[in-house]
Amino acid sequence: MPPINPRQLALDCLLEADVQRKLALTAAASAAIASSSHWLENPDDPPIIPIPVPGRPSAPLLVPPNQLVQRKLNSAAGRAALVHAVAHIEFNAINLAWDAVYRFPGMPVAYYRDWASVAADEARHFQLLASRLAELGHGYGDFPAHNGLWQMALATADDVMVRMALVPRVLEARGLDVTPGMIERLRRVDDLATIEVLEVILREEIRHVAVGSHWYADVCGRRGLDPRETFLALLQTHAVALRLPFNVAARLSAGFDPIELDALTALAG
Repeated sequence: MPPINPRQLALDCLLEADVQRKLALTAAASAAIASSSHWLENPDDPPIIPIPVPGRPSAPLLVPPNQLVQRKLNSAAGRAALVHAVAHIEFNAINLAWDAVYRFPGMPVAYYRDWASVAADEARHFQLLASRLAELGHGYGDFPAHNGLWQMALATADDVMVRMALVPRVLEARGLDVTPGMIERLRRVDDLATIEVLEVILREEIRHVAVGSHWYADVCGRRGLDPRETFLALLQTHAVALRLPFNVAARLSAGFDPIELDALTALAG
């Protein structure tokens, strides 16, 4: 079997704009990274390049968050808009996971395997949501969306520690906080099919945040930094606005500790 280059595989997935090809490439690349023990040894190949825009289709139209219309869930169109918004998050999460593999050479093998597996999960989540969207009479790209997730990727592109702190432990952790509320709103309109998909995503996103927590703590340890103090400092340096309430049980399962959560609650308040 020829050696694989995980960072090249990640870059191929990251740059692919066609949705179906990106999903297929992601499945194949993640499986190869999980199973192969024969890797190319040069961590700087391919060279790191800026990616201001990752591979994505021409739709959805990207607009500022304040231009997105808030829709009620008592109509099929309103529920489709919600599913589309979550699908867009998951599509971005595929790119974010592959960018974590591609952008940071010299990390342990387990790091690349972890993030490749996250990419595969995000692709599966996207497929679940796309199927539900089709049941509601829509497709990915039918509604506008925003680009906030990738903006954070650009802001954290220079340091794996900052990336692990601010993407999984802030943006994805926010998903742990808000998903139970979405499920409750959908329960009021008896949309059990969408609830089933969101419950799968919520369970599996806990692991994704935990992966970020693990590698954040690992890099802090190798740099001789206190993870809790450094995390609070990074939040303030990057002017991250935290919002309550937290999903405490999910965050504890995802690598936050009670003292840290108390500090984050005080910072949010």
